[in-house]
Amino acid sequence: VPNLQGPRYVSPVPSGGFVVSEECGDVKVFMSSCKLLCSLSSKYGHQFGNPAGVCVDTDGSILVADEQHRTVHLFPERGAPVCLVSTGLRRPAGMACSSSGHLFVADTVENCVKVFKYCVRPP
Repeated sequence: VPNLQGPRYVSPVPSGGFVVSEECGDVKVFMSSCKLLCSLSSKYGHQFGNPAGVCVDTDGSILVADEQHRTVHLFPERGAPVCLVSTGLRRPAGMACSSSGHLFVADTVENCVKVFKYCVRPP
């Protein structure tokens, strides 16, 4: 995949494509054919500081850790972005999310992985 501006983290999406965070301050979503589907900055009008870890949950929402802003935002397929974590992170980096709604965030300053419950599905 050419023409990325400092690619950092990558995660697959359920549709077969993938999402990539860029050091320049954007996150891009690609189809399985490696064709650019969208830029999260453009699609949502969101300004990232320094996007780092990315992951995609079972609903297809994209989660992005922002090192500079010390936050984690959720970008749903439809609707506005939601700030999931706004305190307690010093330098969020890699992330993963589980099918049970847990978010795992590596905090490189505190040398630990922090676990958050962000989604509760009805039984």
